[in-house]
Amino acid sequence: MKYSKSMKIAIIYSSETGFTKKYAFWLQEKLGNDAKVFTLKEAKKQNLDDFDALVYGGWMCAAQINGVSWFKEKMPAWAASGKKIALWATGGSPIESPDIPKALDAMLSEEEKKIAKVFYCPGGFSYENMKFIYRIMMKMFVKMNSKRKDLREIDKEALKMMSHSYDISDKKYLEPIVDYLK
Repeated sequence: MKYSKSMKIAIIYSSETGFTKKYAFWLQEKLGNDAKVFTLKEAKKQNLDDFDALVYGGWMCAAQINGVSWFKEKMPAWAASGKKIALWATGGSPIESPDIPKALDAMLSEEEKKIAKVFYCPGGFSYENMKFIYRIMMKMFVKMNSKRKDLREIDKEALKMMSHSYDISDKKYLEPIVDYLK
C-alpha cells in the first residue's frame, strides 16, 4: 500500500546493525516518491522546513531510542508549524513482549506525547554488525541473566534468542506508522 496524499515526508534514522536502516527504506517504499530518507548525520545538515511530516527511527537501548535527542529538541517547533511527527524504535524483542508498551510509554514526556506518536518495529540481533564493545556487553548480559532464578518464560525465550544473531523484521510492522501519517 502506497501513501496516497502528496505529502513530503522526511524519514530520519540512526542504525547500528542495519535493522533500522532497513525499516527506513521500507517505509520510504510504502510512502512513495514524496518520502526522503536521511541518516541522522545528514538530517542535521538539512533544512527540513519544506517537509509536512518528520519520522525518526533508531535502535532501542535501555528503553530509549538511540540518537533521538536532536529530533526531540526540534519536535516542538515542527509541531507548532503544523508538521506531523512520529518516531519508531527498532529492537530485538518480539512485538508481543509485555515490556514493549511500557518502554514506548516511557520514551516521550507527557508534553511530547501531545505532538508525536512512537511506534515499535522488531528487528533482531546481528552480532556480525555490532561494534565490539556492544557484542561483548550483550554476550555478558545474556550469560549473567540466564543464571537468574526469577525469569519469566518470555524472558527465557528472549535470552535464548539473544544468544545468537536473528532477524524478525517485517514490513507489516510499518503499517501503523503509515496509517498514522495519513
